[in-house]
Amino acid sequence: MALTTLNEAPLNALAEIGLKTSNTIHYQTAPAELINQTLQRKEGVLNDTGALIIKTGEFTGRSPKDKFIVKDDITKDTVNWNDFNIPIESVYFDKMYDKITSYLSNKEIWVRDCYACADPKYRLNIRVINENPWSNLFAYNMFLRPAENELDQFTAEWHIIQAPDFMADAATDGTRQHNFAMVSFTRKVILIGGTGYTGEIKKGIFTILNYILPHEKNVLSMHCSANLGKNGDTAIFFGLSGTGKTTLSADPHRSLIGDDEHGWTDDSVFNFEGGCYAKTIDLSEEKEPEIFHAIKPGALVENTTFIPNTNKIDFSSKEITENTRVSYPLSFISNALEPSIGKTPKNIFFLTADAYGILPPISKLNPGQAMYQFISGYTAKVAGTEAGVTEPKSTFSACFGAPFMPLHPGKYAEMLGKKMKEHKVNVWMINTGWSGGAYGVGHRMKLSYTRAMITAALEGQLDNVAYEPHPVFGMMMPLSCPDVPSDILNPRNTWADKSAYDHKAKELAKQFIKNFEKYASGVNEEILAAAPNI
Repeated sequence: MALTTLNEAPLNALAEIGLKTSNTIHYQTAPAELINQTLQRKEGVLNDTGALIIKTGEFTGRSPKDKFIVKDDITKDTVNWNDFNIPIESVYFDKMYDKITSYLSNKEIWVRDCYACADPKYRLNIRVINENPWSNLFAYNMFLRPAENELDQFTAEWHIIQAPDFMADAATDGTRQHNFAMVSFTRKVILIGGTGYTGEIKKGIFTILNYILPHEKNVLSMHCSANLGKNGDTAIFFGLSGTGKTTLSADPHRSLIGDDEHGWTDDSVFNFEGGCYAKTIDLSEEKEPEIFHAIKPGALVENTTFIPNTNKIDFSSKEITENTRVSYPLSFISNALEPSIGKTPKNIFFLTADAYGILPPISKLNPGQAMYQFISGYTAKVAGTEAGVTEPKSTFSACFGAPFMPLHPGKYAEMLGKKMKEHKVNVWMINTGWSGGAYGVGHRMKLSYTRAMITAALEGQLDNVAYEPHPVFGMMMPLSCPDVPSDILNPRNTWADKSAYDHKAKELAKQFIKNFEKYASGVNEEILAAAPNI
């Protein structure tokens, strides 16, 4: 047996969890070697900048209907069971655990010790076990990396066991189909099989932290990006995929705390991760220079294609998926904060890509409105490619991350509202979507305008300007903003047909109200009063 480590501790630890392999174990393998191993196994290629390009196979995104949480004494009365917190019995988890460890015992495997949570008070040690080198590279990029001298005494609190080529038998394993992600809070293990999509690794840990931190540590866990100004002011950006969370937090004038997952304590905001996982569809150097230049040796790029007869990535291509991604360590970002911990935020931004063109490009929310919008977690995606589908599609995801939130949304909302009031935080809604009409008629808000609006909010330039309320949604819209044309600040003004805007605004408001029905019984009057007015 070959073990690429200085001591036998990891080997003994693997045996203790039932993984007794007779093949090679690669432990803490350096990124350059992981890349070489991937190339030798013909599981990836290099692009013109030296980044590793791989395909994740059948699945190019998460599979929410195939993620299960073991329902046992710990979780039965605390997890908010629903369409994405799907219960599974312990007997199925235990059986799957035995099957997947038996499967890996006949395989060459890659093992990585790492941790989550930049604040040492909340550090969570993780051992990741993979059946291919590029998945282990993803773990290196995305989690925090212990110092060499910490490894001798490293004890894993949680394990992730990931085997993309291991298929479940739905008839006997309690799964929906052959792929699965299973979480056991009792055994402190995440099992992932039948899918090579690396995001399942990252989001598995995010899910458990979204349970542990609020429920056990009184820390608000958030699906958000965060950055820090030169004066020490922290800003938080909430938003669903595609709304600009990663892009807008990568500000050359501010230090990046992190791009996706954070905790908010009594006096700080800290990153859960050690890397970034950015979408690359339509990526350009001009629009997103930090992400563009992070695609270099050590970066892992997923499911992209090349411009014909070159090894240059075609960032516009959706041939494999629109969900093309790159993972890279935070150190690849020139202004990343180390360690990635900031102070209590002064400004929070809710990002939405409203493809209906209804919501203002920037607006200020009072606490009730902020809580209402946080629980709603709205964005609207552009029309699909099916024949006859011309309308945008609304998406509501509680707390801007419902699939990763094991507790009831009211728990997170209550914590956020309390912190907002205690610290007098400004809350803004930013529409990075459409203006002048819906998708197909209007146009996408210019990134330069969005950045200018966010900068104005951060620098206090909107503190003393005049505002007017949106007639349906109630949020306050500034009448002026530096470096932004005033005529776009009220979205109604940008529509040629004002009555069409009014009609569509009321239609969208009805969708908000309908979506909120399932939360109404668990929130207070202040939040209920912030519903749209129709």
